[in-house]
Amino acid sequence: MEFYNYIKSFHLIFVITWFAGLFYIPRLFVYQIESFHKPSPEKEILGKQLKLMAKRLWFIITWPSAILATIFAVWLLILQPYWLEQPWMHVKLLFVILLIMYHLKTHQYYKQLQNDDIKKTSSFMRIWNEGATFILFAVVFLVILKNAINWIYGIVGLAVLGILIMLGFKVYKNIRTKNPDA
Repeated sequence: MEFYNYIKSFHLIFVITWFAGLFYIPRLFVYQIESFHKPSPEKEILGKQLKLMAKRLWFIITWPSAILATIFAVWLLILQPYWLEQPWMHVKLLFVILLIMYHLKTHQYYKQLQNDDIKKTSSFMRIWNEGATFILFAVVFLVILKNAINWIYGIVGLAVLGILIMLGFKVYKNIRTKNPDA
């Protein structure tokens, strides 16, 4: 079991890089959507560069990190199967399923934008960008507290964070309306 901490470390590293990709890719989507509405040749130049950045982020960092984080997580559960008996782990695994669903939906948005199929607004993508943050908060509270009930306090805090983010989003939108270069 001496190598257990190494496996745990790799799991954590790949979870961090997975989230980094999930935090940044919707930001690139915002820029892609906004560049799509710019005049030529700016639209084509920015669009091409942003597609390349998104492709590299998605397939070189985000997808490999998701796969490796999952492999190391399964390995940890094989080494410590009693965790599957813990109620907090059941709740955590539900959030992991949500994270995977978020990842797959983000992949769908990625494919649409790579094909210049603009179905969402940049405002929607700014909000979508916060999805991974909510999941991260819930999982971190669950793992640290290791309690299926006390995580509710974390979710309440998360809801408050969500409200603050939405208020911040509205303030930022007002600033951008008054000053488009902000």
